[in-house]
Amino acid sequence: MKKYLFVLKNCPFFAGMTEEEILSILKCVDAKVYCKENQEYVLRAGDSTSAMGLVLKGSVLVIQEDLWGHRNIMAKIEEGDFFAEPYAATPGSVLNVNVVACGHCELMMLNINRLLSVCPTVCQHHNKLIRNLVAVLAGKVLLFNEKITHMSKRTTREKLLSYLSSESIRQGKLSFDIPYDRQQLADYLCVERAAMSAELSKLQKEGLLNTKRNHFELYGPVSNETDSSFL
Repeated sequence: MKKYLFVLKNCPFFAGMTEEEILSILKCVDAKVYCKENQEYVLRAGDSTSAMGLVLKGSVLVIQEDLWGHRNIMAKIEEGDFFAEPYAATPGSVLNVNVVACGHCELMMLNINRLLSVCPTVCQHHNKLIRNLVAVLAGKVLLFNEKITHMSKRTTREKLLSYLSSESIRQGKLSFDIPYDRQQLADYLCVERAAMSAELSKLQKEGLLNTKRNHFELYGPVSNETDSSFL
């Protein structure tokens, strides 16, 4: 576990804790490390879990998928971020998402039931850990609300502008990378890839942005007059 301390120390779940405290907590929550390869399932819809996952290396996609193979990407979980916390915190709940590896990744699974019950070793950091978990869950609620904001837009153009504007504000700059490739971005916004690519071309021709692969540069606000022509 010690080789992952450089990741764990920067994780909000372990905020304010020393290396010794983190290692002690990992024993308390029965932490286990797994490796997954590209497109391999970490968790499947229909399963239940008492453990939340932490990405130590690589990334995973959280995907909703129907019987006909239509995908809705809920989030891309990068190094240092968690997944499946709400399901692990709700005993008996069934996952309605798949968690799939993006390339080779290393994951840590933490038994959340050990955290939400009285610590058998009377761990002095137990309350701090619970507070940190609440902060992590609150952050996921904000991300989910942000996705709903993008999804509530009526057109592909509006969804794109909403998402890119949000990413620009979050990263604090007009030139930035997004975590998705083009197909993943289309799945995240629940739009057709061809329609999305067409809108990106229009936005570039209008001088509102420039893009290459997952890199974007925004050149300024969109006027109401420009927006109205696409409603």
